[in-house]
Amino acid sequence: MRKKVISGKDAAALIKDGDVLTTSGFVGIGVPDALLAAVEQRFLETGHPRDLSLVFAAGQGDGGERGLNRLGHEGLLKRVVGGHWGLIPKVAALAIEGKIEGWNLPQGCISQLFRDIAAGKPGMISKVGLETFVDPRNGGGAINAISIEPQVELMTRGGEEYLFYPAPKLTVALLRGTTADEFGNITMEREALVIDNLAQAMAVKNAGGVVMVQVERLARGRSLPAREVQIPGILVDAVVVAPQELHMQTYRTRFSHAFTNRIRPPAGEIPQMRLDARKVIARRCAFELPVNGVINLGIGMPEGVASVAAEEGLLDHVTLTAEPGVIGGQPASGLDFGAAVDVDAVIPQNAQFDFYDGGGLDMACLGLAQADRTGNVNVSRFGPRLAGAGGFINISQNAKSLVFAGTFTAQGLDIDIADGRLEIRAEGASQKFLKEVEQVTFSGRRAARLGRSVLYVTERCVFRLCPAGLQLIETAPGVDIERDIVSQMGFRPIIEDVRDMDARIFGTEPMDLKRELLHLDLPERIALDAAKGRLFINFEKLRVRSLEEVEQIRRQVETVCGPLDEKVDVIVNYDGFQLEDEVAKDYANMVARLEARFYRTVTRYSGSAFIRIKLGETLGAAAPHLFESREAAQAFLDRSG
Repeated sequence: MRKKVISGKDAAALIKDGDVLTTSGFVGIGVPDALLAAVEQRFLETGHPRDLSLVFAAGQGDGGERGLNRLGHEGLLKRVVGGHWGLIPKVAALAIEGKIEGWNLPQGCISQLFRDIAAGKPGMISKVGLETFVDPRNGGGAINAISIEPQVELMTRGGEEYLFYPAPKLTVALLRGTTADEFGNITMEREALVIDNLAQAMAVKNAGGVVMVQVERLARGRSLPAREVQIPGILVDAVVVAPQELHMQTYRTRFSHAFTNRIRPPAGEIPQMRLDARKVIARRCAFELPVNGVINLGIGMPEGVASVAAEEGLLDHVTLTAEPGVIGGQPASGLDFGAAVDVDAVIPQNAQFDFYDGGGLDMACLGLAQADRTGNVNVSRFGPRLAGAGGFINISQNAKSLVFAGTFTAQGLDIDIADGRLEIRAEGASQKFLKEVEQVTFSGRRAARLGRSVLYVTERCVFRLCPAGLQLIETAPGVDIERDIVSQMGFRPIIEDVRDMDARIFGTEPMDLKRELLHLDLPERIALDAAKGRLFINFEKLRVRSLEEVEQIRRQVETVCGPLDEKVDVIVNYDGFQLEDEVAKDYANMVARLEARFYRTVTRYSGSAFIRIKLGETLGAAAPHLFESREAAQAFLDRSG
């Protein structure tokens, strides 16, 4: 034990001038604060170590003094490559002012790069970052003018473009666990995440470097359960026992058994949100949740979607995930972000990004700081403020559907919600919908070209990405389009078919969204008037997104019409109906089969010209009778009868 357990001061002394350092952590989870504090103290006392290079994936800090902020001293750092910079303003300031070299690369790519470095590979290849500020054609992720050594290279293989992220040689790892035994085996039973500790330790050890791990307690050799060991002792050179104040579970929570996921907390332990702009946005985003789907919720505004999903009883019907490796359960927020309760699994961060990059996410809900006319989104840099992309690029580029969430304006926005209406009492001083964003973190042009499903949700309206740019599709009750939307934008969006946001979003009671998303209301939507021999189908505000939902409709119609001896006349209400392009053909085939089996004369109506056109295109010859109102559809049916 004495050979590996050393003091923080002695650990800091092992770091040489010019070393290439990597650190563990996600926000305030798993950050080796005792080791970082020791490095800072040594530098302030002796001026060493100097000119360190730092490589990190997730943001590790509290926006103040903790985490990587402890390294934010001129002379201590020479260059930094990192994923999320918003929580480390002391380091970010050095990069913005050109006092250090700095690059902002996708968090997931850095996370995966640790594993490739460990395997001795020259780097990693990915499409993540194409057509964003990370693309070498758009700056290659460089933060300032002195950062000239390429960290990303453009390459072509099989006629397709990729980005190559070269592997740096890492010489020091500062990591964190819970318990160390006499041989340096490390467990993480009281940690909320496992992150990239194993890959980082392997990367540094295989390069001949030094791996140091901060823990909170020691154990006898080989007394730790082998299956609990996250970092084998063969990879660990030094262990430092941290004081409690430098080993909090998160930067907000000293310790929670629920965050270790060794217990499940009582239902409803996380409080409901109050009705404000944040909840309105989260509620509207929740309408997009895919039943039985896998979802990522980003930091900030999207965090509220988890609370709404819990309030609406939807957590058993969706799988929420977070990029550091959380699968299932309910994610925490603020300085607890990254932790979660009631989860199904916690896996390494690099494996989570493998899943994300391969298209595993059915939906992602991410923050919205700036958007422009072509649908580009910026969350990474605003003038002199460097936030960093974090996992945003990996997630936004690869999720099957995407929802950006944020207030319409910033800095001083004041709204009131009463009687189911939204009133803007004071407008935010800063516009977020600009003619052009300051930095492209998400490429709207690329997404539109690839036919991606993208929404932009605010408290007062919703936009959809289409090939021509942003289209206004919904507005809140009480909002004037010209006064409250267009006048507060740097461009005029496409305005064609605009409907009201669902009124339930602005009420104080739960929305009963579970019933709607699970289509538990189909028996009420499909009703037979046996005396008249007419079937009334109410698809108002119904959204059909999957083949399973198409089949649910078919089964319900068969349940109602199957026992009948004769065919029936049908009236279908399509007001506010939404049919995703991916299942439009399946829906049309289903309708054609039902018509052949059960229907005599069919009339359909919608007040939306856009919906009538789309239905006409989708159903083709099967939809000759499309009317603007119920009265017109009813009258036609009466004449036909």
